[in-house]
Amino acid sequence: MKGNSSFAGLGNSSFASLTPAPASADEAEPWVRGELIRSLMRASRGSHFLAAALLPAMIGLSWGYVPLWQLMAWLAIGISATCCRVWGERVYIRRYADRDSDGQQRFVEKYYFLWAASAFAWGLSILIFFERTPLINQFMSWLIVAGVATFPLNGLALHPPLLKRYVNTLFITMLAAVVFRVVEMNFEKPHFNYGFLLLPMLHWWLLLRAGRRIHETARNSFELLFHNHILIASLTQQRQAAVSAVAMKNRFLASAAHDMRQPVLALSLYADWLRNEPELVQEIAPKIVRATHAVNALFDSLFDLARIDSGQVRLHIERVDVGQLLRDLELQYRPVAEAKGLKFHVHVAKGTVLTDPIRVRRMIGNLIANAIKYTVEGGVLLASRQTRDGLRVEVWDTGIGIAREHLRDVFLEFYKVADHAGTSDGFGLGLAIVARLSHALGHPVSVRSQLGRGSVFRVALHDADETQAQSRVSSAVG
Repeated sequence: MKGNSSFAGLGNSSFASLTPAPASADEAEPWVRGELIRSLMRASRGSHFLAAALLPAMIGLSWGYVPLWQLMAWLAIGISATCCRVWGERVYIRRYADRDSDGQQRFVEKYYFLWAASAFAWGLSILIFFERTPLINQFMSWLIVAGVATFPLNGLALHPPLLKRYVNTLFITMLAAVVFRVVEMNFEKPHFNYGFLLLPMLHWWLLLRAGRRIHETARNSFELLFHNHILIASLTQQRQAAVSAVAMKNRFLASAAHDMRQPVLALSLYADWLRNEPELVQEIAPKIVRATHAVNALFDSLFDLARIDSGQVRLHIERVDVGQLLRDLELQYRPVAEAKGLKFHVHVAKGTVLTDPIRVRRMIGNLIANAIKYTVEGGVLLASRQTRDGLRVEVWDTGIGIAREHLRDVFLEFYKVADHAGTSDGFGLGLAIVARLSHALGHPVSVRSQLGRGSVFRVALHDADETQAQSRVSSAVG
């Protein structure tokens, strides 16, 4: 037969808690790290062009005071650093922009030298103006260098290791250049006190401290955003669950009104008939009993599902003779099948299983009842067989079959396949109860079916553990 679907543990999915667990720090960390680096790349996009625009200004402030070849050499270094940054940005956009957090991290670790090269170039600028240009020109040059050091702070702070590399490279190069110039001047007294050189050191410390604060603020913002996404997703899921619950309630009310109308109406008619013609009590009484049983069966199915979902079912695991169980079911359902003109075959393989006899009997009984209900001609086969995975019970029928797209839905409560003959009886809870009990007992259920040819439902009877089974029933509540 074509069309196959497995329902191991299906019952759990239909009544488990709908509220997802809060996202853990481990789940948030990769996402936050990746978003910080993406923000860094967005913030730094084009910033190197601003730094490049300041190169001519530095050259202009030192023009005429420094040999031309030194100015051109420094300018070449600065332009090269800018070109490297442009190249690195294109590499990021082309290869890394859409990658996950690990990919973002690999880019920064692989290409951090691009920022270090820019910092090195600007640190070398000290050589072309320190104690070589007029004091006002030196002051302006120092301001430019301080601006170049400070301007990328908001972006680089999003990745502290990169900020440290940039700032350390810049200030170490600056200090080395200052020391070189002082040695080159034979330690002659500069135009200002040596205490002025403490200002770059202070600036260095302030940049690293401010970077830590900016990073903490940005990280907290992204963590909040992450958890807001989780919350929104949770609320959306709960809203969908509420809509589904309302739809399920409406289906139930419609199904209950429809399914109970017929036997209740029959009871009313029989009562009127009996009142008007009491001498027909022998003929009418059995019909009243059948109608009453039909109403009771409807309520039993509904209450069984409610008890399972509320965790009120108490399981009693014991060793069960599967052969004897199937023979008992044969005695119960053979008359029903033969009354409908169907053949009822049984094939029993010896074997036992640890399970709850009442609940497993209810599972298989529901499958047999469904097979009889949806079979018009032919018959039903109830069989057990030993497989390499253990004992398996199968219920075959030659009924109307189930389309592939409905295979999973038939195990949902109140679900009925449209236009199927025989679906007017019951609430559509028989297979829903099977799915619940399958999950609780750990007996996976699978189905294969073909329209017009029939269906086969298989129950794998693995030994059940009473503690675990009861725990699964309890965890289903809510």
